[in-house]
Amino acid sequence: MQQEIEQIQAIYNTIVEFFVTYSFQLVGALIIFLIGSIVANKVSRMVLALCEKKELDITLSRFISSFVKIIILVGVAIIALGKIGISVTPFVAAIGALSLGAGLAVQGLLSNYGAGLNIIITRPFVVGDTIKVQGETGLVDEVHLAYTVLRDEDDVRITIPNRHIVGEIIHNSAENMLAETTVGVSYDSDPQQVIGILKKVLEQQGVSSNREPLIGIDNFGDSSINFGVRFWVPTQSFHETRFKVNNAIFEALRQAGITIPFPQREVRMLGEKH
Repeated sequence: MQQEIEQIQAIYNTIVEFFVTYSFQLVGALIIFLIGSIVANKVSRMVLALCEKKELDITLSRFISSFVKIIILVGVAIIALGKIGISVTPFVAAIGALSLGAGLAVQGLLSNYGAGLNIIITRPFVVGDTIKVQGETGLVDEVHLAYTVLRDEDDVRITIPNRHIVGEIIHNSAENMLAETTVGVSYDSDPQQVIGILKKVLEQQGVSSNREPLIGIDNFGDSSINFGVRFWVPTQSFHETRFKVNNAIFEALRQAGITIPFPQREVRMLGEKH
């Protein structure tokens, strides 16, 4: 029992001696860290305001602001530790070793962040653009450092890790998508009349006027002249508009008396030779 009391007394004396010896250093280190925190917050807000003034991307602006704040806080922490006589060299070595291990463990996550930073800086697309990448197509709804979110016509959110975007072939068609259809009419139809009807249908359906629709003879089928129709429609109503246009084309051709033939095959029976 006496031995345990002596051990507790020794620990108590050590703690008291530490605070007596380093009390001013501890107070100084605390003051330095508090002042550093205030400065880091103010500088971070100033950097964010400057980035917004320069109209940088909001995600990039926040990333730069947070990075500056972290750098200042790390510097202040090193100064504060040195104030109380603690060498930061072992901590730096330990942090380096931990960073290496953590980097290997979260290599995929870090590559996503690196790719996200690349997207924000190079801006191959922005929010509101229509992109096609990795077989997925949709409007860009959100751009984050780790991932990009697309939204399709069915209001489905498609989340793509940024490392699967950078380095890939990206199709960017702004806010519209290209719709294509083929219309076959009989060979006794007037091509110019058919083209005029198709143009009028597209105008009535209000397809995108950013680009002139393309209409012309695509090929000559066995039983029909096939007209190709290419036009741009808003991505968020792509299928809806395409279906409306197809229905309107069918109705307009029928009212104009233009026949849409179906495949036919003529079969001749040859008499048997006796």
